[in-house]
Amino acid sequence: MRLKKGDTVIVRAGKYKGQTGKISATHPTLNKVTVEGINIVKKHVKPNREHPQGAIVELTKPIWVGKVSILEPTTKKASRIGMKVNEDGTKTRIFKTTGKEIK
Repeated sequence: MRLKKGDTVIVRAGKYKGQTGKISATHPTLNKVTVEGINIVKKHVKPNREHPQGAIVELTKPIWVGKVSILEPTTKKASRIGMKVNEDGTKTRIFKTTGKEIK
């Protein structure tokens, strides 16, 4: 998975198409990412110490990584991620559309 925590992404498909947000967590084994403000669901919680009478809590659920693309900051459009090998042998991520390095 080439997306990392902190990347700004845009949703390309589904209910939240066109919305942007930052990745708050990645789940490589599930092939999913959690994006802030996207896929918020309400969960009913039984009474416990935090909620003595029970409550309805809003949670951010992960979405499939194929539905999101990294957002290129200069063009404000979706881009794919490529890998570039530097002279010292380290790999860096680049935007496929512009060729600039992802910071």
